[in-house]
Amino acid sequence: MEVTASDIARVPVTNLRVPRAEFGVLWATAERLCDEQGERGITDWYGAGVVVTCRWLAGAATRTATGRAQPAYSPVTGRLARAYEELIDAELMAAEEFLVRVPAPAVRQNRPGWIEAITATLHWAWRHAGPPPLDLELRELG
Repeated sequence: MEVTASDIARVPVTNLRVPRAEFGVLWATAERLCDEQGERGITDWYGAGVVVTCRWLAGAATRTATGRAQPAYSPVTGRLARAYEELIDAELMAAEEFLVRVPAPAVRQNRPGWIEAITATLHWAWRHAGPPPLDLELRELG
């Protein structure tokens, strides 16, 4: 998915605690990196975790296998509901619980980096805590 300036302009400001432009750079970078990895036949669960979290926070539409548009699923709980403040808090709590669960859930074993990426993205974008989950060259989207 190519992230455009109009995509960023539609991100609900109540879903972010970082500047919208910085969030846009993260989202665009994650989408580009995942596309590049996919073209090389590499599965990057960390990058994919950042992408799905950004799409959900942004309220982006995704396409089903039949081509129908629907809201992005929440990255941990799989809810088909647009992100809003209370739901973002609940999603972050669910991600943090996944990180400490013993034994590790199958999804953590089968998707290395997935939950870590979701947690890092939510901490950065929602709590404004810690560094961005990917190295970014901060620039405006054009």
